[in-house]
Amino acid sequence: MTGKILAGLVVVSALAAGIAVWYFQVYHFYEPVAARGEDDVQLTLLATDAAEPILYSDFQAIDADSSPIRYRACFTTEMSQALLTETYQPYDGAVPLNAPGWFDCFDAGEISAALKDGRALAFLGVENISYGIDRIVAILPDGRGFAWHQINTCGEIVFDGDPAPDFCPPKPEGQ
Repeated sequence: MTGKILAGLVVVSALAAGIAVWYFQVYHFYEPVAARGEDDVQLTLLATDAAEPILYSDFQAIDADSSPIRYRACFTTEMSQALLTETYQPYDGAVPLNAPGWFDCFDAGEISAALKDGRALAFLGVENISYGIDRIVAILPDGRGFAWHQINTCGEIVFDGDPAPDFCPPKPEGQ
């Protein structure tokens, strides 16, 4: 009888721990990002390598302090893909990360498919928004846009524990 009670406690404890982990990953850490209205969506200019705000509306975003790559945003823009391509830096290797299911404007599968077949174009939003992390922006032909954070080459090297190569910016103190 004691064995059945102990086994039941183990099962109940494991179930409770699993539910807690799921809740924390999907809901607890994410918070809405308040739109500032002017510079929520930025792209890096081809001519100057500086990020500048673009025209956008319907901005909504989420982020979490628990990881620098949890940022996701959705918006619309009236700027054409042709204008964007002539003005801003493209980003090769853009891979959108999944968003929580409740943030339904951001569908990583749809964005990935659109990037793969060339319907969506990816641009460098802000390089090193935090060390080793770039903000990537993808725009569909209908003006829907998406932004997320992605680990860049320097981040991949440094986060693996290796020293930063010469082409990377110096790692900030305390990181």
